[in-house]
Amino acid sequence: MKIIAIIGSPHGIHGNTGSLLEEVLDGVEAAGAETEVISLKTLNVQPCVACDACHKTGVCNIKDDYEKIKDKLLACDGFILASPNYIFSVSAQMKALFDRCNGLIHCMALEGKYAALVETSGGGGDEEVLAYMGRFVNTVGAKYVGGVGSPMAGTRVFPDEENLFESARNLGRELYTSIAKKRKFPEQDAFISDFKARMTGLVDYMQEQWVFEREFWAKRKSKK
Repeated sequence: MKIIAIIGSPHGIHGNTGSLLEEVLDGVEAAGAETEVISLKTLNVQPCVACDACHKTGVCNIKDDYEKIKDKLLACDGFILASPNYIFSVSAQMKALFDRCNGLIHCMALEGKYAALVETSGGGGDEEVLAYMGRFVNTVGAKYVGGVGSPMAGTRVFPDEENLFESARNLGRELYTSIAKKRKFPEQDAFISDFKARMTGLVDYMQEQWVFEREFWAKRKSKK
């Protein structure tokens, strides 16, 4: 089982978010999965320029690291998203990645995969950011098994750290188990079903412009 972790902190794995992510990774690895950390700090992921080239070919025209990340997401069994809380949202680095994933969203191309969420903040609002990342996970067709977030009490120091870290390791184990057992999440399944109807309707409406998405959904339908 291969799990990739994408961290959007400007400090990479060595910051506060990285510290909490490491505990989740410990839980995943203890359960038996292979992991890989992708730090957006060390990669070049530029903002979407709305050129619409991806709608024709399925490949982004911007020459940076996005396509490599996309390929890893498509190949993995599960993934972890980790970001600091920046003004009640994810970091600019993570948001740039999300925006570039529009093709994955239109095709819901990560259907059947599972994710976990990690967040840290300076002053709270943790659940809001975790919910935002969870919504992104569902729009690419995947399901999230839970999230862990906390405000800080210093550099790489958390309030109630022992219990927080245990929750983080449990989250990692839960990600592994959910993938292995193909667990159901009824509320998310309902959202994903509704969103799939929305996306297929949108692709049908835009079929002359969105050639790649149209062909993608046609092939998926023909396999059923």
